[in-house]
Amino acid sequence: MSLIDFFSPIDVQQLTPANGFLTSQLGAHIKAFETEFPDQNEEPFDLAIIGVAEDRRAVANQGCALAPNYVREKLYSLHRGEYPLRVADFGNIKAGNQVSDTYAALKTVVEELIKRNVVPVIIGGGQDLTYAQFQGYEKLEQKVDLVVIDSHFDLDESIDNESEASSQTYLTKILLHQPNYLFNYSNIGYQTYYVSQESLKVMDKLYFDSYRLGLFSGRTDQAEPVIRNADLLSFDISAIRSPDACANANATPNGFYGEEACQLCRYAGMSDKLSSIGFYEFNPAFDQNGQTATLLAQMIWYFIDGFYNRKKDFPLQPKSSYVIYRASLNDDSYELIFIKSKKTDRWWMQVPYPNTKSVNERFHLVPCSYEDYLLAVDGEMPDLWWRTFQKLS
Repeated sequence: MSLIDFFSPIDVQQLTPANGFLTSQLGAHIKAFETEFPDQNEEPFDLAIIGVAEDRRAVANQGCALAPNYVREKLYSLHRGEYPLRVADFGNIKAGNQVSDTYAALKTVVEELIKRNVVPVIIGGGQDLTYAQFQGYEKLEQKVDLVVIDSHFDLDESIDNESEASSQTYLTKILLHQPNYLFNYSNIGYQTYYVSQESLKVMDKLYFDSYRLGLFSGRTDQAEPVIRNADLLSFDISAIRSPDACANANATPNGFYGEEACQLCRYAGMSDKLSSIGFYEFNPAFDQNGQTATLLAQMIWYFIDGFYNRKKDFPLQPKSSYVIYRASLNDDSYELIFIKSKKTDRWWMQVPYPNTKSVNERFHLVPCSYEDYLLAVDGEMPDLWWRTFQKLS
């Protein structure tokens, strides 16, 4: 399939400094669509930058459709790390006559790139585009895990499957989507005063994971196992505190610090499982001296850096690369099995599929933290194990 029909080229000259790019800057290495569309057969690439000029359903934040080129200008000026950089820039997806046309284009592009083992790096546009990003997994015949970094849940219990998605309701569309291929949803950084009790009850009923912003204060590493479990990640720029990222009409005083946002993106890049990421809701009209564009460019830089530092330590063969730990609960109801990578010290839990009586009993592996293991050693059931077990039922 040719993807060129979905994209409009970019004018790299407008993004290039007067003296040109230095050989160490990303702009000198990214294969951008100016006149010729990047061809993976001629020049292989691992990551594809995709701008999406769509903001018609970005609630109270029209103008974020202009974001991609502002971010590119800052991103291209950053210096590369010590790894072979294979990144293409496809340009911007043309906004369709209807928003659904833009969704269809993004869905097709995401689906095709994942099939080619290329990671889409999406620069929106409104966060409702997360729905199209999610739809890109529909034909892959697998359950997926979605992680959203946001101060809100973007969930509306009152709409139905015929209602239009928006940046504040797209999660409902994902939950109602048929066929249902969402295994787990995790929210990182929600702020309680922006979330209704009804929404929290929905999360609890569905055994989804939600983590308050305060949990990560001085402990950003607590997000790493959650992000490591994601197939796709959606980052709302308004999850960052307004002093660090003011370029959003819905920006608020509290949120992640800029350096914390960069760390979260590096975790995402390092996840062997993650196959697409989207950055949404940046609105250049509210930026000050390009501060938010610069931060977003740095976040993408950290994602790229994490990607090229992937450890490929998911618990497979050889077993000599891992240590297995066992813990029994106080009531002896279950024996919990934990796996630790010798290479990275990262942890996983084995959660058995219920009602499996075969000799070769199957397990679902879930990234977890050392604290989960310590909890099990004390004889207590980690919440993550129980929620996962219930979803497998």
